[in-house]
Amino acid sequence: MTGFPRYAIYFAAGSDSALSRFGAELLGYDAYTGNELAFPADSLRVAPDWRDVSADPRKYGFHATLKAPMTLAPGRTEAELAAACAAFAGKARHIPAIRPVVDSISGFIAVIPAEPVDALQQLAAECVREFDSFRAALTAEDRARRKPEKLSERQRDYLDRWGYPYVMEEFRFHMTLTGRLDTERRGPILEMLRTRFASLRLDTLTIDRLALFRQDDAKARFRIVGEWALAR
Repeated sequence: MTGFPRYAIYFAAGSDSALSRFGAELLGYDAYTGNELAFPADSLRVAPDWRDVSADPRKYGFHATLKAPMTLAPGRTEAELAAACAAFAGKARHIPAIRPVVDSISGFIAVIPAEPVDALQQLAAECVREFDSFRAALTAEDRARRKPEKLSERQRDYLDRWGYPYVMEEFRFHMTLTGRLDTERRGPILEMLRTRFASLRLDTLTIDRLALFRQDDAKARFRIVGEWALAR
């Protein structure tokens, strides 16, 4: 059984950003404050069951994964992980920027880059490597939960090496807004989300910070417990 608390290193856009408000309102949950929020009227109009549509991403808060959720390895502490995040963020690097769009990815809807950005792939790979010493080894149950029989050979190798299959070449930046939807439902919801996103007038999104999220137990939602700006 997965141990708790669990930690994840994510990109979150900042508590005062329009993008964070956009995501938190749609998910009905603000990972910065831990508060529940009312869903926007247009989401309920298009999907009266919006609470169910957004249930999966709500558990994690609005984010993009850089280092997937993990239990800390024996002897490791939250304070040590936070210090490592601060040290990582303090290393000068090229800060990636993307042209964000709302689109479907693997059956769910998310904010994604309009085109690949090499610097973003590199940042994600660095996070995977840098923080892996804090990760407890996968249990057999954790591994089975990932359904390795449905993964490619490379994804299975990454699952066994890094505890998560979608890293390195398999990484795809995404800030999830819905659970998986069938094709018929996806169209109207995608249109609504694109309309809401267009109102932000967000032509460029700079991936300029790390956030440390914590989940206290299996029923809890992830919440932000630390945030660091990346040094340029």
